[in-house]
Amino acid sequence: MAKKTKKQQEALKLIDRTKQYSTEEALKLVKENATAKFDETVEAAFRLGVDPKKADQQIRGAMVLPHGTGKTQTVLVFAKGDKAKEAEAAGADYVGEQDLINKINQGWFDFDVIVATPDMMAEVGKLGRVLGPKGLMPNPKTGTVTFDVEKAVKEIKAGKVEYRVDRQANVHVPIGKASFELDQLVENFEALASTLIKAKPQSSKGVYLRNVAVTSTMGPGVKIDPTTLA
Repeated sequence: MAKKTKKQQEALKLIDRTKQYSTEEALKLVKENATAKFDETVEAAFRLGVDPKKADQQIRGAMVLPHGTGKTQTVLVFAKGDKAKEAEAAGADYVGEQDLINKINQGWFDFDVIVATPDMMAEVGKLGRVLGPKGLMPNPKTGTVTFDVEKAVKEIKAGKVEYRVDRQANVHVPIGKASFELDQLVENFEALASTLIKAKPQSSKGVYLRNVAVTSTMGPGVKIDPTTLA
């Protein structure tokens, strides 16, 4: 592990690891601790009171953050005919059919998100073994299997993020960059928290927001008081 700089050590002293902060206080500390030479990504982590083994408690979806993520996503669209032209006009980086499927099978992955029209899914589905493990498989729940390719591409370019509960009932989502203004990070975080709260399954019992924290790429995690979000 890299040795912490004097600046990092000083900033760390400001964080009480046993304390749960307000959203604004926590994100302010994250910004102060983002001392790397690059613009660190700020990420939110939620531990939810759900059982991911149960089909009705597998929380998954997508949303557009009010201020985007600070990263422009490279979008690949599987579509044909007019839908391919629509994707190109909307700003997709790569548009194609079997030609792109063949490229991916040969190990090409120069993209961040895949959108596919439903009529392409029979062919795209064959890529499941290579796309699945990378989390790149298009899915109707996240709006990436759709005939409205223009909307899908524009939303992704505007800062759409996907959220998905993992096997340990955690959700990790990037909410911006350390260079963002504090109020932009707060608004992005609150929009995400609100979306996850609305996604609470009816069958989920007990406390829903168990643990909430924010961190930057190289910085320490800072806990947020979940009771302030409900």
